[in-house]
Amino acid sequence: MINLLPLSGDVAPAVRALGWDWAIEDACQHYVAREAVQLTEAEAETLLQAADTLYDMLVEAIPDPIPDDFLQKLAIPANLWEAVRHSWNDERHWHLYGRFDIAITADGPKLLEFNADTATSLPETAVVQWASLVAAGQSDDDRQANGLFECLEDQFRHWRALNNDRQATLLLVHLPESAEDEANCAILAEAARTAGFADVFICPVDAMTVSVQGDDRGVWAESVPGEWQRFDFLFKLVPWEILAEEEPALTADLVHLQLTRDVVTANPAYALLFQSKALLANLWDTFPHHPLLLEASLNPLPGHHVRKPLLGREGQNVAEIQANGQAGAEVPGEFGQQPQLYQRWAELPTDAQGRRYQAGVFWAGEACALGFRRDAGLITNLSEFVPHILV
Repeated sequence: MINLLPLSGDVAPAVRALGWDWAIEDACQHYVAREAVQLTEAEAETLLQAADTLYDMLVEAIPDPIPDDFLQKLAIPANLWEAVRHSWNDERHWHLYGRFDIAITADGPKLLEFNADTATSLPETAVVQWASLVAAGQSDDDRQANGLFECLEDQFRHWRALNNDRQATLLLVHLPESAEDEANCAILAEAARTAGFADVFICPVDAMTVSVQGDDRGVWAESVPGEWQRFDFLFKLVPWEILAEEEPALTADLVHLQLTRDVVTANPAYALLFQSKALLANLWDTFPHHPLLLEASLNPLPGHHVRKPLLGREGQNVAEIQANGQAGAEVPGEFGQQPQLYQRWAELPTDAQGRRYQAGVFWAGEACALGFRRDAGLITNLSEFVPHILV
């Protein structure tokens, strides 16, 4: 059973004191709960240690060299294979961050999936949940497992050092007309500036120009009206597989610029190896019955389980399959035609009102921050964000 602590007060003053008004815009302010999940320090440390162990397991589960049939099994688009292999074999292509979605079960934490490429909830986790404690008079630094911003800063600093032959100019792009994605990019931009990136600019992906010709080679954006600037570093809050499918020409140019080191991109193309839910089946085969894993397969499982599209997003087309083989609840979506993963059902903890809670553990070089999602339904991905407090 989840225990909750009511929170009162206005988070806005604490956030505005940081100069981060954007972190409390409609994109996240109005679905942050006015109560916090209570955890002991030991419970929080167990979740953080689980994420660190899982990241090491994911790396170990990738074969070296990476064969074609492995990339096919993970449903990675063929026009990204070269970029995936290149980034995996060259450490200058650095994985900045991701978020593990974890079920807290009676048998301990269990991995549900890893959002490795374009994980969101950065403003809620790094800023708003901290501000909620400040507003409630619970502002001690040790009352929350929340070092996300500091670890992002370290990751940007390390990425910059690995590529010190490039100019410290960073362009962050996001899907058009997405205030949520823009707010997530703002957190990353602030961490990059703190880490020493000199020129940092955010824009929708359709405002970016990419050239592979002559002196104009590189990634460009109109950072000042009428003035175009070339950027040596690119962060894209746009899924690799969506780029590959919907913008093949742009994808080809970006891959080419990766290979020629005209731009360095994060999260790198190899993040798709972790993003594909087919890797969960490979994890189970590599570490059978590991206590942090749920049984997973690319073939239907007996008993109570869940069916997920390999590269689905936001919980779309996830379906519960009951013990008798009949379909239960299913979330509508756009990914139903994808190959599927089958994963053993994990019962999420609930509160007194019967709402389910899913833990999100951010990894940025190390496991560094916790947050929770809750919902009465099957999927908690786009549901209410719940802060936490250590007791």
